[in-house]
Amino acid sequence: MPVAHFHLPADTFDGSQQRTVLLQASRIYSEVLDSPIERVRVFIVSHPPSSIAVAGAVVAEGGAVAPYFTAIVLAGRPARQRQLLLERFTDLLVEVLAVDRAAVRGQIIEVEPDNWGIAGRAASIARADESAARAAGISRPSE
Repeated sequence: MPVAHFHLPADTFDGSQQRTVLLQASRIYSEVLDSPIERVRVFIVSHPPSSIAVAGAVVAEGGAVAPYFTAIVLAGRPARQRQLLLERFTDLLVEVLAVDRAAVRGQIIEVEPDNWGIAGRAASIARADESAARAAGISRPSE
């Protein structure tokens, strides 16, 4: 289930930086949520600098580069995990993209298991099936 979107101005960061964000964010998500990395999805969403304004200035016209991210988790995750995602994703962007920490914004989006799909089924059902299979000694990953 873990899904993250990093919104960045296009053509501002090179491929190596973007790759590092993708890979390290995947690792961070897996570690913080104690979730198999196979379940993690991370996307970089590029926006034309002419389509982004920060502090009333368009980025293409000299406005500050200020990344924004969303991290989607199933509802019920502990507050400490959610806070740690905010901290570590911000640290990642500051370190890899060399942006000002004060400019980074992020949001945790909690989704109810009935409203999240895994292989076409609600996560609440997939998780229940996974728990039942585990209790029966059968391995069936749900996410």
